[in-house]
Amino acid sequence: MGRADSDSVFAELDDVSAAAYGYAVEQGRFVREEIAGHLSLTPQEAQRAEQALRSLRLLQPMPGSPGELVPVAPDAAAAALVGPAERQIRDLTNAVTDIRTKLHSLTPLYFEGRRLRNRVEAFDIISDKSRVQSMLDHLSRHCRRELMSVQPGGARPAHVLAEARISALGVLEHGAAIRTIYQHTARNDLPTRAYVRDVTEHGAEVRTVDQVIDRLIIYDREVAFLPERTADGRPGGAAIVREPTLVAFLCAVFDYLWDNGSPFVVESQRAAAAPDAIRKSIIQLMARGYKDEMVARRLGMAVRTCRRHIAEITEELEATSRFQAGFNAALRGIHDGDHTSSS
Repeated sequence: MGRADSDSVFAELDDVSAAAYGYAVEQGRFVREEIAGHLSLTPQEAQRAEQALRSLRLLQPMPGSPGELVPVAPDAAAAALVGPAERQIRDLTNAVTDIRTKLHSLTPLYFEGRRLRNRVEAFDIISDKSRVQSMLDHLSRHCRRELMSVQPGGARPAHVLAEARISALGVLEHGAAIRTIYQHTARNDLPTRAYVRDVTEHGAEVRTVDQVIDRLIIYDREVAFLPERTADGRPGGAAIVREPTLVAFLCAVFDYLWDNGSPFVVESQRAAAAPDAIRKSIIQLMARGYKDEMVARRLGMAVRTCRRHIAEITEELEATSRFQAGFNAALRGIHDGDHTSSS
């Protein structure tokens, strides 16, 4: 029964029909002429009341006397009226459950087919973030040897770290290795330090560098994820790279960053950034003419924090401008790491 049909049926249960039903219950039967006389109804009104009560199953023929109508209890009428619909809903629910179970049984076959197809596909561009996350989750669950990732931008949100912790511990439990690269500025963030402590205690390795190119995730040196670049600059999905030569190149980039990184060892909850490395990176970027916003972005720190460092560096180098600070730094050999802090 559709919604429109059910609405029209219940709309017929007006005051007249209800009064006719009540009188029929008192008398133990429904006689149209008696109802019309008792309620002062016209024959047409009495007939409409009878039709409404019969459509609602509140009147049924007496067994053995089809010509006589007797009132039925409301709960019995409701069971007779909605019982078929309830059975249909139950059957549909069972059918939906059965279909979902059968389709889900094909999931392993689908992913195995995708794995075989990945060998010949170079890359995919997937803009749907939920689909990208689904692929990341699947590959994390099936990672066999190593998960490598580069996470730029300094500290990551606490809720992201909570999800990453669960995923990372699952990868480690399966026996795969994890190597992660952050920027030096992430060392100052307590949630990030807590995350690093948890995953390194279970075997993960984490290092930090001053600058990274972009976010990068590589599974088993076979599949790599890169951020999608959109024409309007809005955040996109991901480019999934499977072509062996491209993946090998990305692995080489990761290994280069890793070899030049500093181990992220959490010994206490006290902030343990690498101030000398950060200051050196800031000076190098200043010498190249980068503005404060660009320096902060490349080093994964807040602009305000970056400007504070720049002010301290400028004062230390006895400079009156950014250009002079870069020039003085070059004279002192800071770019090459030979600078010793002066008092």
